Amino acid sequence: MSASRQELRDLVAAFRTHLEARSRCGALGVPRGPSPVTSPALSLAEPDAPEEPTTPYPTPPPVLYDEGQVMHSGRGLTALRAEIGDCQRCKLARGRRHIVFGMGHPEANLMFVGEAPGAEEDEQGEPFVGPAGQLLTKMIRAMGFERQDVYICNVIKCRPPQNRNPEPDEIAACEQFLRKQIAIVQPRVIVALGKFAAHYLCGETTPITRLRGNLRTYREIPVMPTYHPAFLLRDASRKGEAWSDLKQVMALLYHMGLR
Repeated sequence: MSASRQELRDLVAAFRTHLEARSRCGALGVPRGPSPVTSPALSLAEPDAPEEPTTPYPTPPPVLYDEGQVMHSGRGLTALRAEIGDCQRCKLARGRRHIVFGMGHPEANLMFVGEAPGAEEDEQGEPFVGPAGQLLTKMIRAMGFERQDVYICNVIKCRPPQNRNPEPDEIAACEQFLRKQIAIVQPRVIVALGKFAAHYLCGETTPITRLRGNLRTYREIPVMPTYHPAFLLRDASRKGEAWSDLKQVMALLYHMGLR
């Protein structure tokens, strides 16, 4: 297949996904004017600022914090961190140095969720500070944000030994805290980084290679599954796909009137 025909197919697929996303958020049709995101690949260059939308998406309703214990905003996150305490709820407690809770804006419109801390994160107690975190920072900046503008966390809060995959019992012990973080921050869009975050938030086990780029929802919040930055460091050929996913997120925020 020629490059031009493949590009056309990719554009049609992206357009179809975009229309599905508009439909899920209650908007019909396509707004007039040029697309607000035109960067060709994950070159990590700053994209052009989008024009004001003619008819923005309705903002999704806020998530209700079902436990009713922690209020919205930074004070709620502080209370949740205190609730976690010196967590001993699963076997990961025996080998960790720090609980890696999360960081960023306490009322961010955009949240990034990864799978688990790595060695650098365990050492510093902050999410995404190693090589994968440096790439994530570039991805966030390419979208027109800084790290302090978004909220970043993981499904589990302690590093698995040798950075192995999280195990089901570990996710089960920790997922309540991610659920509460989402309820407190109330993001309008979530980016799920990698298969474990995508599978938890999307409620399905479709391989990430097929799930990525297809908008899903978590408790009425749009979720964009994409590759984990650590995977992109191992396979740079996938960066273009990841950038396509992020452009959909940028368009969604734009049409919600949040950019």
